[in-house]
Amino acid sequence: MSDERPAEGLAQRAFDGLPNIALSVLCFLIAAGHIYVAFDPIISETQRNAYHFAGFAFLAAVLHPAISGATRSRGMLAFDLCFGVLIAASAIYLPYAEDGIYDRGVKFIALDWVAAGLCIVGAIELTRRLTGWVIPILIVLSLSYIGFWGKYIGGVFSFPGLSWESIAFRSIYGDDAMFGTIARISSTYVFLFIIFGAFLLRSGAGDFVINLARAVAGRMVGGPGIVAVIASGLTGTISGSAVANTASTGVITIPLMKKAGFPPKFAGGVEAAASTGGQLMPPIMGAGAFVMASFTQIPYETIVAVAALPALLYFLSVTFFVRIEARRLGLKPMESDGETLGSAFAKGGASFVIPIGGLIGMLVAGFTPAYAAVFGILAVIGSSWLTQNPMTPRAVIEAMIMGTKGMIMTAVLLCAVGLVVNVIATAGIGNTFSLMIAKWAGGNLLIAIVLIAIASLVLGMGLPVTAAYIVLATLSAPALAGMISDRFVIEALAAGTLGDAGNAILMFGIPDPSVLAGHLTSAEAAEIIKTLPLEVAAPLRDLVVPQEVAMAALLSAHMIIFWLSQDSNVTPPVALAAFTAAAIAKAPAMATGFASWKLAKGLYIVPLMIAYTPFLSGDWAAMIVIFAFGVVGIYAIAAALQGCMEQPINTPLRAVLLIAGAACIWPAPVWVHLMAAVFVIGMLVWNRQGITQEV
Repeated sequence: MSDERPAEGLAQRAFDGLPNIALSVLCFLIAAGHIYVAFDPIISETQRNAYHFAGFAFLAAVLHPAISGATRSRGMLAFDLCFGVLIAASAIYLPYAEDGIYDRGVKFIALDWVAAGLCIVGAIELTRRLTGWVIPILIVLSLSYIGFWGKYIGGVFSFPGLSWESIAFRSIYGDDAMFGTIARISSTYVFLFIIFGAFLLRSGAGDFVINLARAVAGRMVGGPGIVAVIASGLTGTISGSAVANTASTGVITIPLMKKAGFPPKFAGGVEAAASTGGQLMPPIMGAGAFVMASFTQIPYETIVAVAALPALLYFLSVTFFVRIEARRLGLKPMESDGETLGSAFAKGGASFVIPIGGLIGMLVAGFTPAYAAVFGILAVIGSSWLTQNPMTPRAVIEAMIMGTKGMIMTAVLLCAVGLVVNVIATAGIGNTFSLMIAKWAGGNLLIAIVLIAIASLVLGMGLPVTAAYIVLATLSAPALAGMISDRFVIEALAAGTLGDAGNAILMFGIPDPSVLAGHLTSAEAAEIIKTLPLEVAAPLRDLVVPQEVAMAALLSAHMIIFWLSQDSNVTPPVALAAFTAAAIAKAPAMATGFASWKLAKGLYIVPLMIAYTPFLSGDWAAMIVIFAFGVVGIYAIAAALQGCMEQPINTPLRAVLLIAGAACIWPAPVWVHLMAAVFVIGMLVWNRQGITQEV
């Protein structure tokens, strides 16, 4: 769930050493408090968010020293302890000071200034310790922009400025501020699901995932690589963190892949690419899915339902690369280790299947994600007694401590990012940036997606995945959603069904209204809509596009940005999941990064399918048809890139196969998809001739 970097050695020692029982008790109390408040909201939302930040800020200050990697003296330890206490006390004080601030006409007294300053400075410093310099610099630039230097910028980004008192107030109490919407997501859904994942892991569900994957794919050609894909996908339903997935499953799957004959860099790349898909896999999908539900006001259960087929398509794309590479290298199936589906389920299936099934059932039934997560935790405890690893009270306590420990970076990060989002909302930068994207793209959806992908990669070099998604979604989702929904406007214009009101609005944005008198082709209609200024395009969309279509376009836009924000895990020069896998594989970091980037091509292909087809917005029959053609198309593209299907293929056939694969996934008449799919399948059958090896 978190975008957590490899844990500091100090943090690990703090939790392992007996003298630090107090920290373990604090972690347990933080987890228990959040679970209790999920059932009985005895405090206000602002108070809950403030307590949330206070607890994790204290843990971050104590467990992550100011100077990373240096030996911490007693003096520095005392400083960090005092720093953590002051930040926590300030965060707890501020919700109770809010009424007094209002009574004084939004005026701060000295104590208010000290508390607000400590919280903001604490968020900046702790984020620096946890994630590096990019987010702190972004926060400082954002706050100073609306404070003084924004008025010196000419053009659309000019901002007259606010008083520092207004900035401090908005930074703490605003809807998008430190204790606002994003902090609410962190203190409820995200943390509860992290605790749920910790309970699953402590109950032995992680071992079951590995055993299940071995039973399903262990004896196939390329089986160890396919095991890594399956295990990472299932582990993603538990944690939703690419780095955590890589570290937990990679220590088993990467040595297996190397033993089977895969090169070390490829083995690491497979694990990194597959683990990145963990944040795309329902029902948890990383912290970004909860943020998406809040941003779009689309129910969380709707988001995870429509995300299932795209996530499965991504994992199939990685599987295809593994299978094709195994065939290209001429690898043989490995000997059976004796694991079967029956033995895997007998040893630990209940501790995974029952809680996950119950969680999904509750979401479908309409329960909130918070309630579903809490009942899921109880289901883990109960179902563990049906396995060989029953959860005792000690195990329950350990799982709660583990969940709190795994949440430290995410909690501090999400609260701190609220400072940036608040500035974007206050200054209207999001609307301005969306206008710029629309202008640079010239109304072209593909160019807009490419621009967002580039921005995602640049942001991902310094921001964790969740932060990159939040910033990108805030800035670019409105423009992207508008371009997606424009398809409906174009169809209505070409069909002549805009109506009198729509035509009246349209005439304000086109120089020659006479073009509307004749019949327009779809291409001509698209060209007209591209040239419309926003003040014309926006009301035209509001009038013509049905509400459900507009919401589907908004969801598609956010899902595209969410998918593209994952590429920082697998794309050099900063690819945390790939570098973690490289360390396990004992392979060069950059070579492993490029291997994982090649294997993760689904991160770019699937968003295009979401943008240009009703992959998320159609009925289930349409979505399954798109999925089926997508499977064939992505297999063809993978085979063309690798130069092999079941046997090697020559360059001309690779080129034809690449074209056929693209035809399967690009929006086109169904007969084009059918012809391309028949060609790919026929070529696969032909290519398999002469192969007698048992698969």
